[in-house]
Amino acid sequence: MRTVKAQDEHRADQSIFLQSQDSAPLSPSSPNNTAGDICAFLGKNVHFKGIISYQGTIQIDGLFDGEIQTDGVVLVGEGAELKANVTAGTIVSKGMITGDIWAKEKLILQAPSVIVGDVTTPTFSIEEGALVDGNLTMGQDAHEVERESALRAVHSSEQFAVKQMVV
Repeated sequence: MRTVKAQDEHRADQSIFLQSQDSAPLSPSSPNNTAGDICAFLGKNVHFKGIISYQGTIQIDGLFDGEIQTDGVVLVGEGAELKANVTAGTIVSKGMITGDIWAKEKLILQAPSVIVGDVTTPTFSIEEGALVDGNLTMGQDAHEVERESALRAVHSSEQFAVKQMVV
């Protein structure tokens, strides 16, 4: 009976964790797979370094150092610490992320979440008590800004190469 109770508490915690401030839970039928289909879990006392690339949903409650790349969902639990650049479809955080974030669909920060880095997302929700220390680019064209910056960098380097050849 104790095991069943622990599982029920975990499910209750998970459903609370997945709700944004306006109480709209992430939909299990989302094209990104949601917490109902967690494909990986990094526990509280686990420290992982590396690059994670996956489809589906990952929940991180421990320490992660590296890079995350997905079109899926990243759930960052309270007490979790990420030193990583994160590119994901949806990011829901209650932990600390140090690094740049690109959320293709939405970023939801729940207290006591802390973000130290630049954020690019079309949709952003922040609960009172969550903090962001960095630049925020948002709107429907958030990824277009990223693309334009890359194109400017390429164009600039092409101009530099042409100038070197002319000299």
